[in-house]
Amino acid sequence: MLLEVRELVAGYGEVEVLHGVSLQVGAGEVVALVGSNGAGKTTTLRAISGLIKPAAGQVFFDGRRVDGLDPHLIVRLGIVQVPEGRKIFPSLTVLENLELGAYVPEARRYRAESLKLVFQLFPVLAERSRQPAGTLSGGQQQMLAIGRALMARPRLLMLDEPSLGLAPNVVTEIFRKVSQIRESGTTVLLVEQNVRRALRVADRGYVLENGRVVLEGSGTELLANDHVRRAYLGL
Repeated sequence: MLLEVRELVAGYGEVEVLHGVSLQVGAGEVVALVGSNGAGKTTTLRAISGLIKPAAGQVFFDGRRVDGLDPHLIVRLGIVQVPEGRKIFPSLTVLENLELGAYVPEARRYRAESLKLVFQLFPVLAERSRQPAGTLSGGQQQMLAIGRALMARPRLLMLDEPSLGLAPNVVTEIFRKVSQIRESGTTVLLVEQNVRRALRVADRGYVLENGRVVLEGSGTELLANDHVRRAYLGL
């Protein structure tokens, strides 16, 4: 397994959010982590990224234990997170935002090559490369956030709510790009409230409720699961 999370316990201050979360992501997979708002999905990503320190449990990446490492070291190993809400730099141009994604030495050497690949994946970013990022539409800003993460040449790309606040046609385009990113060789861990969309694009998925994994299986299996259909699909 490329990523293995074992019995992860984490939270904020004295508030424990995750109560022993375990999951695995194999190389070349899209794995979805779904659940309602407040289930602990973002906290899981933040613990994997090193943005918060787990109280217990372990995180392994390509066989190496990484929990406890600083975030910049985790990025250098190949784990890159696209945060919820995009967090682009609005006053900088599209190109400047992308170039900032290649700040680690390993990625800086391939900056021109990576930029070409990002522009192939998201042609609108090439068209608007000199435009201030804050003037882009919401969907274009999400593409920019994903493109910036790809500039770091991740082995594991973690996407936190990429469809949030976007129009339905843009959501369709974003999920199509997720499939293309996987086809290009990048493994994806996808956090989404849009359960139907996430499980359709995912090879496997985990359902998180109240800080615990309550279901796991293939995307197809989870879409057919009675609990998932009732709780998340309105069926």
